[in-house]
Amino acid sequence: MPISAAPPPPEERAPPLLEFRDVDTYYGELHVLKGVNYRVGEGEIVCLLGGNASGKSTTMKTILGIVRPARGTILYRGESIEALPTAARVKRGIAPVPEARRLFPRMTVLENLEMGAFTREDKAEIAADLDRMMELFPRIRERLRQVAGTLSGGEQQMVAMARALMARPKLLCMDEPSMGLSPLYVEQVFELIQAINRQGTTIFMVEQNANMALSIASWGYVLQTGEVVLSGTARSLRDNEMVRAAYLGEMKVH
Repeated sequence: MPISAAPPPPEERAPPLLEFRDVDTYYGELHVLKGVNYRVGEGEIVCLLGGNASGKSTTMKTILGIVRPARGTILYRGESIEALPTAARVKRGIAPVPEARRLFPRMTVLENLEMGAFTREDKAEIAADLDRMMELFPRIRERLRQVAGTLSGGEQQMVAMARALMARPKLLCMDEPSMGLSPLYVEQVFELIQAINRQGTTIFMVEQNANMALSIASWGYVLQTGEVVLSGTARSLRDNEMVRAAYLGEMKVH
């Protein structure tokens, strides 16, 4: 299944599912996010690009309530969520796929998937969603009874994605999904991200592999030292000389 991009023009963006409005966050006295504004439309794949220490992972922690903003507003489905704890945000439909997968290594794959549904009580629907995960991630079916810590990096990433989907999220927040994966698994993971999006899940993705991220996203942001320095359609960012030089490994030849 080839990776394809179909970025809509800005005027056709969907209504916002998630918005950051002038958000500032700190670690002690360290000012990490500096008045950032993001908008993730319903049904979109939006990517956040940036180097190390740019504030990408802090953005994800702020969405999940692990880090609280000092100033600004975070809106989810039009409602402010700054005061909500992490569990309440998950119940409302926000699910993380953390950096480095963060599986429960001594639990089986099946137990990890079941943990993804810990906020739910609809047992019949949970069973149906487990079947759906087997269809979406066929490799997981073969590993259900295997201890998660013994899986390859690519297999662990698939379990992490499936675990998040077991919460039936409206918004999937992915932190560096390609980190540490072989090129073959990177391609498979990005194909799966597209498949998940086509099934109706909005995706906000932090990713250092800018080329792959921009190839599937509709919209993107570039973060540098805690400030958004560029935003636009994925196509416009791919064509931007600064982005090409800094993130795509291309230099203009004079």
